[in-house]
Amino acid sequence: MRRYLYEFIGTLFLVLTVGCTVIPGSAGVIPPLAIGAALMVMVFAGGHLSGGHYNPAVTLAVWLRGRCETRDVGPYVVAQVLGAISAALLARWLVGAPRATMVIESATIPKALAAEFLFTFALAYVVLNTATAKGTEKNSFYGLAIGFTVVVGAFSVGAISGGAFNPAVAVGIGVMKLVELSQIWIHVAADLAGGAAAAMVFKFANPEDK
Repeated sequence: MRRYLYEFIGTLFLVLTVGCTVIPGSAGVIPPLAIGAALMVMVFAGGHLSGGHYNPAVTLAVWLRGRCETRDVGPYVVAQVLGAISAALLARWLVGAPRATMVIESATIPKALAAEFLFTFALAYVVLNTATAKGTEKNSFYGLAIGFTVVVGAFSVGAISGGAFNPAVAVGIGVMKLVELSQIWIHVAADLAGGAAAAMVFKFANPEDK
């Protein structure tokens, strides 16, 4: 139960940071840096207990890699989604409604799917290689590496896909109306595929790291 509480809290602060920086229209560099920093500090805070996933795609990747118990996968995802929804409601209360909702045009959906897949792959790849690999065991930089992967993704493709890289974040930004709620399937599908692909690459490249 403590692990699930940590996943709820970490996801809540991650998504709350998204809402409280993006909804008011903070200056261009602030939201990506704030969001990456929020993820970084929450990974450092919760990594020792829950693994600091805060992301169903990361949970999927870590499970496929063999470092998450099957019995924890469902509760982790539920905790993450509940944390995201709670954060979305808090953000709407704290800073109000967004001025506009991002709608991905039909012609741009393939680009959005590719963007979400690529940078979710990158995020899960970094998590697996810095936080679960024997070669980087007990390092002190994993939270920074994970957080800055999100910063890189947000700067690179945020304007194309919304830059969720996380199905729970996608639910949160849908509830906040930062993106069209009916289009969060783009993020969910591409993000889970990216997490699964990262796990397959890790297992192929590290067959001895069980």
